[in-house]
Amino acid sequence: MSTDQLRVGVLALQGAVTEHSGALIKAGVKEVVQVKRPQHLEGLDGLVLPGGESTTIGKLMNQYELMEPIRKMGQAGIPLFGTCAGLILLASRIQNQQWSHLGLMDTLVDRNSFGRQRESFEANLQVDGIEGDPFPAVFIRAPHIIEVGPTVKVLSHYDGRIVTARQDNLLAASFHPELTDDSRLHQYFVQMIKQNR
Repeated sequence: MSTDQLRVGVLALQGAVTEHSGALIKAGVKEVVQVKRPQHLEGLDGLVLPGGESTTIGKLMNQYELMEPIRKMGQAGIPLFGTCAGLILLASRIQNQQWSHLGLMDTLVDRNSFGRQRESFEANLQVDGIEGDPFPAVFIRAPHIIEVGPTVKVLSHYDGRIVTARQDNLLAASFHPELTDDSRLHQYFVQMIKQNR
């Protein structure tokens, strides 16, 4: 399947929705759907879960009855890409919290491991599967992955912490790839979608 036939959604409850949409279009996706209601999920080939505040996004997902349909999408093998708060939404376990959100990815995450908003920074990362120059990663109140299960592949570290990982149809990044001009991580996700088809 060519990218011009792909329909990819961006969860549009909070976060850099426009920036993710732009990055997906730059990566070759023809139609990007802003997802605010369950009916917006119909016919999607993949879905991006953007940054924001994970607890707030989780509450809104429940309020708009999106949690269960997105969980079922992930369980059915449809590619999901979580960035920053989206990584927390995907995780099966969250440190110092008894419950998870989607609970799909076999990871334990630390929600605010890189400090407050004013401690935001950019770092160049070598990401497994992304060729060429290091990837410019923007960290804003970022989480990181503490532990991964046996089927999770670690794609990159920063300062000894796991910040990018993949488990089958699930891709997660601690940082905000949509806030740079580099669309290679979105291209990687588009390749996952094409392979899934």
